[in-house]
Amino acid sequence: MSARFLDSPVPRYLQMADLMRRRIERGHWPHGHRLPSLEALMSEFGVARVTVRQAVDLLARDGLVSPQRGRGTFVTGAPRREQVISVVTTLDELARMYTDTQPRIVNIDESAGSPPLREGEGQAAERYAYMRRVHLRDGQPYCVIDIYLDERIFRRSPARFRSKTVIPILTTMKDVHIRQAHQVLTIGTADMEVAEHLQVPVNSPVAEVRRVFRDDEGTVIYLAEVTYRGDAIRLEMDLKP
Repeated sequence: MSARFLDSPVPRYLQMADLMRRRIERGHWPHGHRLPSLEALMSEFGVARVTVRQAVDLLARDGLVSPQRGRGTFVTGAPRREQVISVVTTLDELARMYTDTQPRIVNIDESAGSPPLREGEGQAAERYAYMRRVHLRDGQPYCVIDIYLDERIFRRSPARFRSKTVIPILTTMKDVHIRQAHQVLTIGTADMEVAEHLQVPVNSPVAEVRRVFRDDEGTVIYLAEVTYRGDAIRLEMDLKP
């Protein structure tokens, strides 16, 4: 039975390469494994010969497979795992996770109005500083983040907030008390703008996190909408027996 491809602007060879990459990542095709023949892949995925060749060429350029004349195509590498970000459950863990991140500013408005608060999330501060950033690790982008930070807090250390990740700064400011911190994770797909920032195809799977911090008065001092690459995040939890 052939694989089903998304009805999307993403070329089929990119979708096929992504499926093949996941098989390698999950160990279904381990190191040294010979890929099925060209004809077998054409039959399984229901695509033309040129589509298979384009997908294999892409994986070869990424160093994952190596076509060998007269022998076939073999798995010779593994997808990068260094970018994996674990979903954490405490504020201290979250701050530590961002300490080695290099932010790149995409847009900043140091005197924005109210953020897009939802019912029950808290009351808005008078004004916010808005920042859109791409976060990188080892030079590779792994998330796009829209941040709304209470302007009163931003003005206490504007140079640091412009150049460093926000959460580690917030957690070390003695005059800032985060009474409640809440986040929600959902699964979505990358639109054109996000795909460009994260260097992934349009409609690639992404993890979307909405993060809200409130102070003692219930004022939202920090709101972030984060979009992670699907291959850069991992959710792990212990289940009660």
